[in-house]
Amino acid sequence: MNDISELIDFHYLWNLLAILWFILCWGGYTRYATWKGRDTPCLASVMHLYREDWMRRLLLRDNRIADASVIGNLERNASFFASSTLIILAGVLTVLGSTDRAVSILADLPYVEPASRGISEVKLLAIAVVFVYSFFTFSWCMRQYNFAAVLVGAAPMIGERNVGDQERKDFAVRTARVISLAANQFNLGLRSYYFGLAMLAWFINPWFFMLITAGVVLVLYRREFHSAVLEVMVYTPTTQAAEPPKEKNE
Repeated sequence: MNDISELIDFHYLWNLLAILWFILCWGGYTRYATWKGRDTPCLASVMHLYREDWMRRLLLRDNRIADASVIGNLERNASFFASSTLIILAGVLTVLGSTDRAVSILADLPYVEPASRGISEVKLLAIAVVFVYSFFTFSWCMRQYNFAAVLVGAAPMIGERNVGDQERKDFAVRTARVISLAANQFNLGLRSYYFGLAMLAWFINPWFFMLITAGVVLVLYRREFHSAVLEVMVYTPTTQAAEPPKEKNE
């Protein structure tokens, strides 16, 4: 038994188990959210319906400055996160260049499990990989919002007689779909931030990292499928429903 324990380094084993759990939670939740969103109201599916309504109403007005401004604001949000990701990557690479000092600082903190330089470098590289993925996701989101801005600029005007009703409907559906694709990339990038922050718990110990990763999945599920803002968007009261009931004369 002692010979087996000497051959197996349980410290490396728990770290391997933790990163596999992390990948399973992230990839599994992404697939689950995509699958469940097909037949269950969620933030992504409900917002897509509102985007279709937005594009249909856009075709009913000549002045589309406000619509272009909204697209620009959405693109700037993605640009902000893409720029922030580069700053985070610069910080991670800086720490990676002075791993010994970082390990000694972490060793002085309470509840932190001591780790070798090799394991610490693997953890930092894993965080860097997550935020590299985040940068590419946000940059692709920015490009898709650029495509959406072009589509908004190419929207048929009200007075165009050579554009039929079916063409207008198809345009609204296509443009809403492009905006939803961009929003989906933004959501994926934001999700990578959640999981990237969860990786900080890995420097404490693998068990805490696994616990925080599971907590991130629960938070994401709660917000995307059972949040208060989703209830408000799913249930939009009509004017009649908003009016107080009239008293009956007896």
